[in-house]
Amino acid sequence: MEDEREDVQKKTFTKWVNAQFSKFGKQHIENLFSDLQDGRRLLDLLEGLTGQKLPKEKGSTRVHALNNVNKALRVLQNNNVDLVNIGSTDIVDGNHKLTLGLIWNIILHWQVKNVMKNIMAGLQQTNSEKILLSWVRQSTRNYPQVNVINFTTSWSDGLALNALIHSHRPDLFDWNSVVCQQSATQRLEHAFNIARYQLGIEKLLDPEDVATTYPDKKSILMYITSLFQVLPQQVSIEAIQEVEMLPRPPKVTKEEHFQLHHQMHYSQQITVSLAQGYERTSSPKPRFKSYAYTQAAYVTTSDPTRSPFPSQHLEAPEDKSFGSSLIESEVNLDRYQTALEEVLSWLLSAEDTLQAQGEISNDVEVVKEQFHTHEGYMMDLTAHQGRVGNILQLGSQLIGTGKLSEDEETEVQEQMNLLNSRWECLRVASMEKQSNLHRVLMDLQNQKLKELNDWLTKTEERTRKMEEEPLGPDLEDLKRQVQQHKVLQEDLEQEQVRVNSLTHMVVVVDESSGDHATAALEEQLKVLGDRWANICRWTEDRWVLLQDILLKWQRLTEEQCLFSAWLSEKEDAVNRIHTTGFKDQNEMLSSLQKLAILKADLEKKKQSMDKLYSLKQDLLSTLKNKSVTQKMEAWLENFAQCWDNLVQKLEKSTAQISQAVTTTQPSLTQTTVMETVTMVTTREQILIKHAQEELPPPPPQKKRQITVDSEIRKRLDVDITELHSWITRSEAVLQSPEFAIYRKEGNFSDLKEKVNVGYALIFIRVHILCCL
Repeated sequence: MEDEREDVQKKTFTKWVNAQFSKFGKQHIENLFSDLQDGRRLLDLLEGLTGQKLPKEKGSTRVHALNNVNKALRVLQNNNVDLVNIGSTDIVDGNHKLTLGLIWNIILHWQVKNVMKNIMAGLQQTNSEKILLSWVRQSTRNYPQVNVINFTTSWSDGLALNALIHSHRPDLFDWNSVVCQQSATQRLEHAFNIARYQLGIEKLLDPEDVATTYPDKKSILMYITSLFQVLPQQVSIEAIQEVEMLPRPPKVTKEEHFQLHHQMHYSQQITVSLAQGYERTSSPKPRFKSYAYTQAAYVTTSDPTRSPFPSQHLEAPEDKSFGSSLIESEVNLDRYQTALEEVLSWLLSAEDTLQAQGEISNDVEVVKEQFHTHEGYMMDLTAHQGRVGNILQLGSQLIGTGKLSEDEETEVQEQMNLLNSRWECLRVASMEKQSNLHRVLMDLQNQKLKELNDWLTKTEERTRKMEEEPLGPDLEDLKRQVQQHKVLQEDLEQEQVRVNSLTHMVVVVDESSGDHATAALEEQLKVLGDRWANICRWTEDRWVLLQDILLKWQRLTEEQCLFSAWLSEKEDAVNRIHTTGFKDQNEMLSSLQKLAILKADLEKKKQSMDKLYSLKQDLLSTLKNKSVTQKMEAWLENFAQCWDNLVQKLEKSTAQISQAVTTTQPSLTQTTVMETVTMVTTREQILIKHAQEELPPPPPQKKRQITVDSEIRKRLDVDITELHSWITRSEAVLQSPEFAIYRKEGNFSDLKEKVNVGYALIFIRVHILCCL
């Protein structure tokens, strides 16, 4: 049964490979095992699947075949295809089981997983087989004759395959006609034909391959995936949960047991091989140095007494055990061939690695990465050169024994020549690549250094001019200078990229020059670094200064605008107050009240005047610009003059009103009117004084003082006495015979006119007393 499944897989997988070749326009294969042995057809298949051009070895020896297969295996590994059991020798030797395993892994990746990756991601499932089985069961649940629980025995009678197609395309055939067919082979043939001619699916399986007691699971999976690709892909979570509840197989099949055992054995071998072959004991060499290979020419000779490969040139520390075990043991052709194949396989792989490095970039950072990558590659070559020497030495000894036939000796000689020439070509090419990388890298780095030096020179001149230019002389000029500084900061940020690339320079030195080769470069970098740091420091300090001055200047300008607007407003208010030609006493009192309020406002605004002086002094001390200082002094002097003019206008208006009152009402003297205005003003002064006492004292500055009578208590006492006297006189008037005559006649106009002025005066003074 095991051989039968292998035959089915061979036939099915061959059909699948040829179906792919038909898509790519490639020639078909006939024998899956023999046609893939040289690796060329395997690379053809992967070219079509990956869309990449994969070059092949031109030779036809076993070594070339191994190299082709190794290249194919690397492509599969790069595409995350699982290759646990498979090595290049297995395919070259035509191992049936592992060749089928290789093709199955390719099918599983490009046929199964690629087709189902979207639905797997949508359902958050990683088991493609479980999703495929859920899809089949969900599609065939309305067919009572069908119960699919696996991808083997559930398909033998042909009903499941027909039901799967009919569930999605009932228009293609009549279901009852399929059920009535007696033969499973007939039902399978019907399904394969419908799929081929109606759905475009290649006939990868034959009916007799499925109509057995235990059909091949992989072949069934592959074919059902092809159906899944062309039919509606709908799988519910319930269907997946239903599959998870299905009973598991009671035991492991014979084939699965064999594969599990083989996999464990192979994994163990891989682990041992890695531990023995790739463990490094030598300490790594310093970075940023070039490592020169020994300039040794490997020439083969038939003289057994002369060794053409001096051991001091060929041995690598980690390969001593490998070389000594070959040379010290009995030399035979089989051991030599095995060792030669391993070294040639590595050598061809190393050639591919060198080729894959690509062209040298013109970007300094990319070239650095290329340099370090090649440095590691060169160290790997150094580690393997001892193995190459040992194989050549072993071949010479083998020829020297005289036990080989003429044909065998010729073959060994050709093999040694091939190994020697390819190693020498690889060595020369790798050193040339290293030299070119170093040359390009140093050219790019020196170019960056020159560009940085030129940029620093220009920027230093630029900052010198900015430093010499005085700040201002007005706010708009300062804003322009701030914008210029922002442009400088942006230029520094862009230049930072070049500076960063030069902080990790790669310098190649040899043993003779040693550290002296880097001394001049280090000094150059130090000078450039100091110049860069000075520019950055100056830029930062100047930015802080500009921001401080800009903020202070804006505040001063804002206060100037507010103060100027206030002065204009108060000047207009004074001009609108009537000082002569009063219609009555109320109009006169209204003017007096307005003047008093303006005087109080003036007293309050003295703080703003002081604030302007303070802001001006703070700005000028930071700015240190004589022209700006003169401009500010002139501006504040103008404000002070406007202030004085306003005060004089208030005093003049007050005097004019007093003169008008004296003219119309002789009983009210000018002093009385002035005292009334002064009392209102004094009340506002007291409020201001209390507010000032709660604040910290302002710094001493240039001030303009306005004289105000501060003997409030004495004046209050006088006012209270006068008010009491007036009330007493008023009471006497109300009790006099004259007032009785007025009351009897009902005419109070004359009396009212006499009392009006006194009433107005008492109203003002009572208001002041309440506020005090």
